[in-house]
Amino acid sequence: MRATILVFTCLIALSVSAFGQTQKQIADEVIAMTRAQWAAEMQHNATESMKNVADEYTEFNGDYATRLDGKTINARLEAANMTDAGVVVAAEMANEKVQVYGDVAILTYNYVGISKDKDGKFQPSRAKSTRVFAKLGGKWLLVHGNFGADPLPK
Repeated sequence: MRATILVFTCLIALSVSAFGQTQKQIADEVIAMTRAQWAAEMQHNATESMKNVADEYTEFNGDYATRLDGKTINARLEAANMTDAGVVVAAEMANEKVQVYGDVAILTYNYVGISKDKDGKFQPSRAKSTRVFAKLGGKWLLVHGNFGADPLPK
């Protein structure tokens, strides 16, 4: 009986993080935060899109040859990008996976979206994406993003 209770207790402890969230709850939270960020971007609300981003956020993306360091520079680029005449009309993640290691959660997925340019022409968007979240001050924040090209197969 003691062995059964010990095994059961260990299983519960393994399935819950240090702050009482299960891995599924953490996964659901970071995916929801990502979707909320996309929704804010689609509404051209740079402030809202950056609200869950850590001050020390870093990013790699296909538009720049260097890492972008800090929330401030990323927020300025985000706001400037929103002044473009084109708009994102749909954004989805495929093959999403969240890996949780204590106070760190890594979300990987394939981004699939549709943009509409100023002339009304629709353009598909694709990317291989990684987002790293850390639990800071009791709150999950995005600390790093890597958004790479996902070329069409030949």
